[in-house]
Amino acid sequence: MNPILAGFLFLFPLVMSVTWTVGGAARFLLSEVGKRAGRRPAAASLDIPVSLVIPCFNEARHLGSTVGKALAINSRNFEVIAVDDGSTDDTARILADLAKSDPRLRVLSLGVNQGKAAALRAAARVAAHEILICIDGDAYIDADAPAWLAAALAKDSELGAVTGNPRIRNRGTLLGKIQVGEYSAMIGMIKRTQTLFDCLFTLSGVIAGFRKSAVVAVDYWGLDALTEDMDITWRLQRAGWRTTFEPRALVAILTPETLKGLWRQRLRWAMGGAQVMARNVETLWMPAPISLRFLMAEMLLSVAWSYLLVATTLYGLGALVVTLLSGDTGSLDWGLGSAGLVLAGCGITQMAVGVALDKRYDPEIGSIVAHLIWYPLVFWLLQTTTTVVAYPMVAMRRRGLRATWVSPDRGRP
Repeated sequence: MNPILAGFLFLFPLVMSVTWTVGGAARFLLSEVGKRAGRRPAAASLDIPVSLVIPCFNEARHLGSTVGKALAINSRNFEVIAVDDGSTDDTARILADLAKSDPRLRVLSLGVNQGKAAALRAAARVAAHEILICIDGDAYIDADAPAWLAAALAKDSELGAVTGNPRIRNRGTLLGKIQVGEYSAMIGMIKRTQTLFDCLFTLSGVIAGFRKSAVVAVDYWGLDALTEDMDITWRLQRAGWRTTFEPRALVAILTPETLKGLWRQRLRWAMGGAQVMARNVETLWMPAPISLRFLMAEMLLSVAWSYLLVATTLYGLGALVVTLLSGDTGSLDWGLGSAGLVLAGCGITQMAVGVALDKRYDPEIGSIVAHLIWYPLVFWLLQTTTTVVAYPMVAMRRRGLRATWVSPDRGRP
């Protein structure tokens, strides 16, 4: 194999793993320990008015608890806006019953399924307050989370949005446990590192706070965006708004517990990433913040790495078959090799650091550490395969086609 290509296959994941580990730890030390990282939000932040938005599509199974948690937040001035996006289950009836019992809950109905972006747009247009806190229909928001998000936005007028810290609540299967590690060792570490440069690749759709005026300025969420959270993140940042990560703003979520559900979710994420790249690749040569150029360069390298890995693997399998058929098995090298051991070591180190940092917010994470050893393998396998599949699908997708949603298979709490 060409030594340059071989070096890229080895160095890219190595450099990114070291970057995320060091950057995540640095951000934690700078902002999440000591006097600047209180356990409870300041009393003044409870007075900041917020509109808590819940877009819903076929969420009857979880909606009562989700809305109940939203209505129980620690805030002295808030409203909850739930949007039924043409659900075909009992979502509409449940919302109507809940609204009768609490005047702080406002219910909107779109009649037919128009997509999550349309639901968020509708809520933003009628919201009474400048700060929007958006969560998913199955998310259990922590009582203090809105205050943490609102405090960050109120403190910095150049901050357009801030994302929270999702915690997985369904941990009964191996896939569930592995995703706990992913949210800590990968997603949390990446967001911490990116925050050092005042930008994010994506605001978590499951929990994020927005400045309404910033959202209006960029024409809301894109109706044709496959991942509305990635889309709005780049819209805001290209317009000059900063974004950040607030790890104290916790929300408990459900994640897929079947391979089919996990594949559907990650393929949608990869397709959304491909769409974002296509729409923003010009940031590499047009006027744009240097941080966005780094994000785009990293994304392009990640795509190239995925395709090269697949091509190399297929070539290697072909060579293996030829060797086996020829009977020359003595020339086979079954060893992992020093490169593989180095990458495995970096993955384990990153996972250990991520778990150590997140124990502050998720004390029970230590009980599943033994299962997280599978995380690096599963993550890279998922990222590679979904990337390779997603980009041709997005290239063939008709431009301007509205993105409606079907919730992925999610486990029970």
